[in-house]
Amino acid sequence: MSDAETSTVVRAPDDRLIVALDLPDSERAIAMADRLDESVSVYKLGLGLLASNGLSLVGVLHRRKKRVFLDLKLFDIGATVERAVAGIAGLGPELLTVHGDPHVVEAALTGVRRAGSETRILAVTLLTSVDRNDLDRCLIREGPVDRLVLERARRAFEAGADGVVASAGEAAMIRSLPTARGKLVVTPGIRLAGASTDDQKRVATPAAAFQAGASHIVVGRPVIQAPDPLAAVGQVLDSIAGR
Repeated sequence: MSDAETSTVVRAPDDRLIVALDLPDSERAIAMADRLDESVSVYKLGLGLLASNGLSLVGVLHRRKKRVFLDLKLFDIGATVERAVAGIAGLGPELLTVHGDPHVVEAALTGVRRAGSETRILAVTLLTSVDRNDLDRCLIREGPVDRLVLERARRAFEAGADGVVASAGEAAMIRSLPTARGKLVVTPGIRLAGASTDDQKRVATPAAAFQAGASHIVVGRPVIQAPDPLAAVGQVLDSIAGR
Protein backbone atom coordinates (compact mmCIF):
# COMPACT_ATOMS: atom_id res chain seq x y z
CA MET A 1 0.00 0.00 0.00
CA SER A 2 1.35 3.41 -0.95
CA ASP A 3 2.06 6.32 1.41
CA ALA A 4 -0.84 8.19 -0.24
CA GLU A 5 -3.25 5.39 0.69
CA THR A 6 -2.03 5.03 4.26
CA SER A 7 -2.37 8.79 4.81
CA THR A 8 -5.93 8.98 3.45
CA VAL A 9 -8.37 10.27 6.05
CA VAL A 10 -11.06 7.69 6.86
CA ARG A 11 -14.57 9.21 7.00
CA ALA A 12 -17.52 7.80 8.86
CA PRO A 13 -19.98 6.15 6.45
CA ASP A 14 -23.21 7.77 5.27
CA ASP A 15 -25.97 5.22 4.56
CA ARG A 16 -27.18 7.35 1.63
CA LEU A 17 -24.02 6.48 -0.30
CA ILE A 18 -24.13 3.13 -2.09
CA VAL A 19 -20.87 2.02 -3.69
CA ALA A 20 -21.29 -0.19 -6.76
CA LEU A 21 -18.89 -3.14 -6.72
CA ASP A 22 -18.88 -3.36 -10.51
CA LEU A 23 -15.71 -5.42 -10.70
CA PRO A 24 -14.80 -8.44 -12.88
CA ASP A 25 -15.06 -11.09 -10.16
CA SER A 26 -16.10 -11.69 -6.58
CA GLU A 27 -12.53 -11.79 -5.28
CA ARG A 28 -11.83 -8.26 -6.49
CA ALA A 29 -15.22 -7.09 -5.25
CA ILE A 30 -14.49 -8.30 -1.72
CA ALA A 31 -10.98 -6.84 -1.85
CA MET A 32 -12.51 -3.45 -2.72
CA ALA A 33 -15.08 -3.74 0.07
CA ASP A 34 -12.29 -4.55 2.52
CA ARG A 35 -10.35 -1.54 1.30
CA LEU A 36 -13.32 0.78 1.84
CA ASP A 37 -14.53 -0.99 4.97
CA GLU A 38 -14.67 1.82 7.53
CA SER A 39 -16.14 4.46 5.18
CA VAL A 40 -18.88 2.54 3.31
CA SER A 41 -21.88 0.76 4.80
CA VAL A 42 -23.95 -0.10 1.70
CA TYR A 43 -22.81 -1.88 -1.47
CA LYS A 44 -24.49 -2.58 -4.80
CA LEU A 45 -24.02 -5.93 -6.52
CA GLY A 46 -25.09 -6.11 -10.16
CA LEU A 47 -25.47 -8.54 -13.02
CA GLY A 48 -21.77 -8.42 -13.86
CA LEU A 49 -20.92 -10.43 -10.75
CA LEU A 50 -23.57 -13.16 -11.14
CA ALA A 51 -21.21 -15.39 -13.12
CA SER A 52 -18.64 -15.05 -10.34
CA ASN A 53 -20.64 -16.23 -7.33
CA GLY A 54 -22.27 -12.85 -7.07
CA LEU A 55 -25.22 -13.93 -4.94
CA SER A 56 -22.88 -15.54 -2.42
CA LEU A 57 -21.39 -12.09 -1.85
CA VAL A 58 -24.61 -11.06 -0.10
CA GLY A 59 -23.75 -13.35 2.82
CA VAL A 60 -20.09 -12.32 2.76
CA LEU A 61 -21.02 -8.65 3.03
CA HIS A 62 -23.62 -9.33 5.70
CA ARG A 63 -20.95 -11.01 7.81
CA ARG A 64 -18.99 -7.78 7.51
CA LYS A 65 -22.06 -5.92 8.84
CA LYS A 66 -22.74 -4.30 5.45
CA ARG A 67 -26.06 -3.71 3.75
CA VAL A 68 -26.66 -4.94 0.20
CA PHE A 69 -28.46 -3.54 -2.83
CA LEU A 70 -28.99 -6.23 -5.47
CA ASP A 71 -29.33 -4.49 -8.82
CA LEU A 72 -30.67 -7.32 -10.98
CA LYS A 73 -33.35 -5.41 -12.93
CA LEU A 74 -35.61 -8.45 -13.07
CA PHE A 75 -38.14 -8.66 -15.89
CA ASP A 76 -40.35 -11.58 -16.89
CA ILE A 77 -43.90 -12.80 -16.59
CA GLY A 78 -45.41 -12.27 -13.15
CA ALA A 79 -45.18 -15.87 -11.91
CA THR A 80 -41.49 -16.09 -12.79
CA VAL A 81 -40.67 -12.76 -11.17
CA GLU A 82 -42.53 -13.78 -8.03
CA ARG A 83 -40.60 -17.04 -7.69
CA ALA A 84 -37.26 -15.38 -8.43
CA VAL A 85 -37.85 -12.59 -5.93
CA ALA A 86 -39.03 -15.01 -3.24
CA GLY A 87 -35.74 -16.88 -3.55
CA ILE A 88 -33.55 -13.79 -3.77
CA ALA A 89 -35.30 -11.99 -0.92
CA GLY A 90 -34.51 -14.96 1.30
CA LEU A 91 -30.85 -13.93 1.06
CA GLY A 92 -31.70 -10.72 2.89
CA PRO A 93 -30.75 -7.88 0.51
CA GLU A 94 -32.06 -4.54 1.67
CA LEU A 95 -32.89 -3.39 -1.87
CA LEU A 96 -33.68 -5.23 -5.09
CA THR A 97 -34.40 -3.78 -8.54
CA VAL A 98 -37.00 -4.91 -11.03
CA HIS A 99 -38.21 -3.25 -14.21
CA GLY A 100 -40.84 -0.61 -13.55
CA ASP A 101 -43.71 -2.29 -15.38
CA PRO A 102 -46.63 -2.51 -12.92
CA HIS A 103 -47.15 -6.26 -13.32
CA VAL A 104 -43.46 -6.86 -12.56
CA VAL A 105 -43.54 -4.63 -9.48
CA GLU A 106 -46.68 -6.31 -8.16
CA ALA A 107 -45.23 -9.79 -8.70
CA ALA A 108 -41.98 -8.78 -6.97
CA LEU A 109 -43.85 -7.50 -3.93
CA THR A 110 -45.78 -10.78 -3.75
CA GLY A 111 -42.45 -12.61 -3.85
CA VAL A 112 -41.11 -10.52 -0.97
CA ARG A 113 -44.20 -11.27 1.12
CA ARG A 114 -43.93 -14.96 0.27
CA ALA A 115 -40.34 -14.96 1.55
CA GLY A 116 -41.33 -13.12 4.73
CA SER A 117 -38.60 -10.64 3.88
CA GLU A 118 -38.12 -6.93 4.49
CA THR A 119 -36.38 -6.44 1.12
CA ARG A 120 -37.57 -3.24 -0.54
CA ILE A 121 -38.40 -3.26 -4.23
CA LEU A 122 -37.03 -0.51 -6.45
CA ALA A 123 -38.52 0.01 -9.90
CA VAL A 124 -36.14 0.95 -12.69
CA THR A 125 -37.59 3.82 -14.70
CA LEU A 126 -35.06 4.36 -17.50
CA LEU A 127 -31.36 3.53 -17.54
CA THR A 128 -29.09 6.56 -17.14
CA SER A 129 -27.13 5.38 -20.19
CA VAL A 130 -30.22 5.96 -22.37
CA ASP A 131 -31.24 9.20 -24.08
CA ARG A 132 -33.88 10.24 -26.60
CA ASN A 133 -31.92 8.81 -29.56
CA ASP A 134 -31.76 5.41 -27.89
CA LEU A 135 -35.51 5.46 -27.27
CA ASP A 136 -36.13 6.27 -30.92
CA ARG A 137 -34.07 3.25 -31.93
CA CYS A 138 -36.25 1.11 -29.64
CA LEU A 139 -39.42 2.52 -31.29
CA ILE A 140 -40.38 4.43 -28.11
CA ARG A 141 -41.24 7.69 -29.81
CA GLU A 142 -43.70 9.51 -27.57
CA GLY A 143 -42.59 12.40 -25.37
CA PRO A 144 -39.34 13.65 -23.82
CA VAL A 145 -37.22 11.43 -21.59
CA ASP A 146 -38.14 13.14 -18.33
CA ARG A 147 -41.88 12.77 -18.97
CA LEU A 148 -41.43 9.08 -19.75
CA VAL A 149 -39.47 8.58 -16.52
CA LEU A 150 -42.11 10.48 -14.54
CA GLU A 151 -44.94 8.34 -15.92
CA ARG A 152 -43.07 5.10 -15.24
CA ALA A 153 -42.36 6.26 -11.68
CA ARG A 154 -46.02 7.14 -11.15
CA ARG A 155 -47.18 3.74 -12.33
CA ALA A 156 -44.55 1.94 -10.26
CA PHE A 157 -45.61 3.78 -7.10
CA GLU A 158 -49.25 2.97 -7.81
CA ALA A 159 -48.23 -0.69 -8.11
CA GLY A 160 -46.66 -0.47 -4.64
CA ALA A 161 -42.94 -0.03 -5.34
CA ASP A 162 -40.90 1.07 -2.34
CA GLY A 163 -38.92 3.40 -4.56
CA VAL A 164 -37.55 4.02 -8.01
CA VAL A 165 -34.20 4.25 -9.73
CA ALA A 166 -33.90 7.44 -11.79
CA SER A 167 -31.32 10.03 -12.74
CA ALA A 168 -30.95 13.24 -10.75
CA GLY A 169 -32.42 15.11 -13.72
CA GLU A 170 -35.80 13.52 -13.03
CA ALA A 171 -35.65 13.31 -9.23
CA ALA A 172 -37.32 16.66 -8.58
CA MET A 173 -40.21 15.82 -10.91
CA ILE A 174 -40.65 12.44 -9.24
CA ARG A 175 -40.69 14.08 -5.81
CA SER A 176 -43.59 16.24 -7.00
CA LEU A 177 -45.81 13.16 -7.36
CA PRO A 178 -48.28 12.75 -4.46
CA THR A 179 -47.51 9.02 -4.45
CA ALA A 180 -43.78 9.71 -3.98
CA ARG A 181 -44.19 10.69 -0.33
CA GLY A 182 -42.00 8.45 1.81
CA LYS A 183 -40.59 6.61 -1.21
CA LEU A 184 -36.95 6.08 -2.15
CA VAL A 185 -35.40 7.79 -5.16
CA VAL A 186 -32.08 6.08 -5.84
CA THR A 187 -29.87 7.92 -8.29
CA PRO A 188 -27.09 6.29 -10.34
CA GLY A 189 -25.01 8.07 -12.97
CA ILE A 190 -23.11 9.98 -10.29
CA ARG A 191 -19.84 11.60 -11.28
CA LEU A 192 -17.51 13.86 -9.33
CA ALA A 193 -17.19 17.41 -10.63
CA GLY A 194 -14.96 17.56 -13.71
CA ALA A 195 -14.88 13.78 -14.22
CA SER A 196 -15.62 11.98 -17.47
CA THR A 197 -19.21 10.82 -18.01
CA ASP A 198 -17.98 7.71 -19.96
CA ASP A 199 -21.04 5.76 -21.20
CA GLN A 200 -23.52 7.59 -18.98
CA LYS A 201 -25.66 10.29 -20.58
CA ARG A 202 -27.81 11.63 -17.72
CA VAL A 203 -25.36 12.34 -14.89
CA ALA A 204 -25.01 14.61 -11.86
CA THR A 205 -22.64 15.34 -9.01
CA PRO A 206 -23.45 13.86 -5.58
CA ALA A 207 -24.51 17.23 -4.16
CA ALA A 208 -26.74 18.01 -7.15
CA ALA A 209 -28.47 14.63 -6.85
CA PHE A 210 -29.46 15.23 -3.24
CA GLN A 211 -30.48 18.79 -3.98
CA ALA A 212 -32.81 17.41 -6.67
CA GLY A 213 -34.49 15.03 -4.24
CA ALA A 214 -32.52 11.78 -4.29
CA SER A 215 -32.70 9.68 -1.13
CA HIS A 216 -29.60 7.65 -2.08
CA ILE A 217 -26.85 7.84 -4.67
CA VAL A 218 -25.01 4.98 -6.37
CA VAL A 219 -21.34 5.62 -7.13
CA GLY A 220 -19.28 3.07 -9.02
CA ARG A 221 -16.43 3.92 -11.36
CA PRO A 222 -15.51 7.26 -9.74
CA VAL A 223 -14.63 5.20 -6.63
CA ILE A 224 -13.55 1.74 -7.77
CA GLN A 225 -11.43 3.02 -10.68
CA ALA A 226 -9.84 5.85 -8.70
CA PRO A 227 -6.09 5.66 -7.91
CA ASP A 228 -7.10 5.91 -4.25
CA PRO A 229 -10.68 4.59 -3.84
CA LEU A 230 -10.84 5.51 -0.15
CA ALA A 231 -9.91 9.11 -0.96
CA ALA A 232 -12.60 9.16 -3.67
CA VAL A 233 -15.19 8.00 -1.13
CA GLY A 234 -14.00 10.79 1.13
CA GLN A 235 -14.62 13.30 -1.66
CA VAL A 236 -18.15 12.07 -2.10
CA LEU A 237 -18.86 12.10 1.64
CA ASP A 238 -17.46 15.60 1.95
CA SER A 239 -19.66 16.81 -0.91
CA ILE A 240 -22.87 15.51 0.68
CA ALA A 241 -22.11 16.36 4.29
CA GLY A 242 -24.95 18.37 5.82
CA ARG A 243 -27.33 17.80 2.91
